[in-house]
Amino acid sequence: MLKLSRLADYAIVILVKLGEQEGVVTSPTLAAITGVPEPTVAKVLKVLSAHGFVLSQRGAKGGYRLARPLADISVASVITAVDGKIALTACVDGGECDTGVSCGLCGSWDTINQAIRTTLEGISLESMRSKASCFSNMPRSNAQPSAAMPREGI
Repeated sequence: MLKLSRLADYAIVILVKLGEQEGVVTSPTLAAITGVPEPTVAKVLKVLSAHGFVLSQRGAKGGYRLARPLADISVASVITAVDGKIALTACVDGGECDTGVSCGLCGSWDTINQAIRTTLEGISLESMRSKASCFSNMPRSNAQPSAAMPREGI
């Protein structure tokens, strides 16, 4: 089964929820809204900031906001920022291959990997937000949810 890492999943959820908030939002507030532990939210925000998805504001009224609209952020770009290049097999990325000569599929995975990347590049976070009923049921304000929801990889 192809599965996103937990951090990539969290990054997508955090960006979508951040995009639904007004103004600057703190890391603890995002943790309360998403149910993701605050240290993990802080870690994810640091990665997202380094890749230009979010802007940070220091000070008493500090926090984070999106650097660009959700419609301009693809699922592929977030996964790549958090996990690295999207590929099903290590050999396609130039990694070591344990089966080498006996495999016989060298280069055959390129078509599949490109199809996956192209599909994920065509899905914006705005599209994810607008189609996800679980997001629409979560609080839009800075109120804390009644129970933190554990997140599983997609």
